[in-house]
Amino acid sequence: MRFNIRSLTHWRYLTAFFSVALTVLALVALGVRGLNWGMDFTGGVITEVKLSAHHSGPQLTEQLEQALGQTVSLVEAGEPGRWLIRTGPVDPQASTEVTALSVLQSLDPDVQLIASSVVGAQVGQELAETGGLAVLFSMIAILFYLWYRFEWRLASGALLALLHDVVMVLGLFAITQMEFNLTVLAAVLAVVGYSLNDSIVLSDRIRELLLAKPDWKLPHINDMAVRQTFARTMVTSGTTLTTVAAVWIFAGASLHGFAIALFVGIISGTWSSIAIGTVLPEMAGLTPEHYRPEPIPDMP
Repeated sequence: MRFNIRSLTHWRYLTAFFSVALTVLALVALGVRGLNWGMDFTGGVITEVKLSAHHSGPQLTEQLEQALGQTVSLVEAGEPGRWLIRTGPVDPQASTEVTALSVLQSLDPDVQLIASSVVGAQVGQELAETGGLAVLFSMIAILFYLWYRFEWRLASGALLALLHDVVMVLGLFAITQMEFNLTVLAAVLAVVGYSLNDSIVLSDRIRELLLAKPDWKLPHINDMAVRQTFARTMVTSGTTLTTVAAVWIFAGASLHGFAIALFVGIISGTWSSIAIGTVLPEMAGLTPEHYRPEPIPDMP
């Protein structure tokens, strides 16, 4: 079939092909590199300190990482000179006990310890398990909802679009090795809800057109549904992306992962509801007859 630049059907199939390619790439990245689990899942030490304001974040991070021999997360805690330091779990086999506080005391003898807490590895494992169960149960609940509301061919497109969006976010974090913590997990759940909303709006419009225009071919119905919902989708996605971008820029480093996951998930959700949510029902053989009401028999 020759590609027609003016054909929305051809563009839908082209974007679906790219979605499949990106999904395969994300799955490969997850299998090869895995996720860079944050301290919420692996356990570690959180230390809040206050020291002289002339110390810069990059300088402190470099000194801490060299002394501790591990990656250190350093976040400014509201005022100059006040820092929140996240380090990995303490090794009980280590012969010398070097902590973030002891390193900072060598840099600034007047450093003040404000608070310190430890997250055990077992607690982190439980958080990882409960977080995974939350995603799994939410997907199962959505599956039953879609099965109840739509015919399975139309519901399958919406469900696959949801899975695509989750894999896209996880694949991005696997490729970039950004820290995956509880805030990012919350963003993944938010992406599921946002993507579901887009898919349901488009699927509802397709169902209405199947009932109103039973003589039309399904590709034409899908094209019409995309055109009729596109303006609404762009307004909703645009305003949401503006809010998420503000969080990304102004909320600080502690919410960067959350904002990035939401930003990518919203773009992916808008893309997949069109690229996957409409193409899969066509491949599954959806027809207007599947939504035509059954005739009522004359005899009881």
